[in-house]
Amino acid sequence: MRVEIWADVICGWAHIGKRRLEKALASWEGEPIEVVWRPYQIDPSAPARAVPMSDLLRDPMADEALRACAPGLSPAENRARVAEVAAAEGLGEQWGSGWRAGTLEAHRLIALAYEHGGAELQDRVVERVLRAHFVDVQDISDLAVLTAIATEAGLAEEAGYTGEPTLETLPGAELVRELLLVGKAKGVRTSPTIVANGLALEGAQSPETLREFLEDAARHTPRHLPAEVERLRHAESLLDQRDPLGALTLLRPLMAEHGDDRGVRLLAARAYFASAQLNRARTALESLVAESPDDSYARHLLGRTLQRQGRHEEAASHLTLAAVMTPDYATS
Repeated sequence: MRVEIWADVICGWAHIGKRRLEKALASWEGEPIEVVWRPYQIDPSAPARAVPMSDLLRDPMADEALRACAPGLSPAENRARVAEVAAAEGLGEQWGSGWRAGTLEAHRLIALAYEHGGAELQDRVVERVLRAHFVDVQDISDLAVLTAIATEAGLAEEAGYTGEPTLETLPGAELVRELLLVGKAKGVRTSPTIVANGLALEGAQSPETLREFLEDAARHTPRHLPAEVERLRHAESLLDQRDPLGALTLLRPLMAEHGDDRGVRLLAARAYFASAQLNRARTALESLVAESPDDSYARHLLGRTLQRQGRHEEAASHLTLAAVMTPDYATS
């Protein structure tokens, strides 16, 4: 059974959750489990160059956001509380983040570890990244720090880490961006979120709760869809969440490999329309309507596209026909 941990490596609860999951798995006697780490960003606006956490804590806007994360506690009180929990889990007395660091590059390293060496290598990399951030108080947005972690974990040679660290030595940005979109499409909204066999558990739960979750997941048999169908559904989920550009990102390989599929083309047309790429939307919809004149939805959307382009006479004929076929469109 595959267990995915969707988490951000600057999230203290992700570090705590890792230890608790390890305790839950220590006495696991069920089917073999593969733990895979997936990216999530709790602070996607973090600067490219890390800044000391002390600077962040003096920012009134940051203070307000941090208070929302732990109602009733000041940021300092919350940090002390999480540090106490971390110490109780054996993560060390001197535990706590010292930097507000962007995590895209760290996530790239973690994703590459899985691609090159599977779950075991990825786990070593994740452990070192978390230790670097919370115990050694290093800047994990620094490529020199990540290169050292890659070398220590045994990834350097496989992933091409040679010479001075540069962005070119750390590929995988597109993979991580896509995984972040997949997590969003799946409904991941907090770090950590554990997903197994279609079930999800949020937060760094106790080992006992994690064991119960794993037992439930092992008994659950999700419906396995072809990869192309799953990707299409994820793209549709993003569109429903008003992220048309994210939807188009996930649709790109489907459009390249299954460009004749009507479902793919219609979803792409919807995403073009939602992202105001009206010429592309019109071209796609005109083709769909020509192939299936009785497709009232495609015709209605084509009418709305033409309307937004100021081509009102052309729009009117399509909108009228769509309303005749589907009366609900007469009022939308």
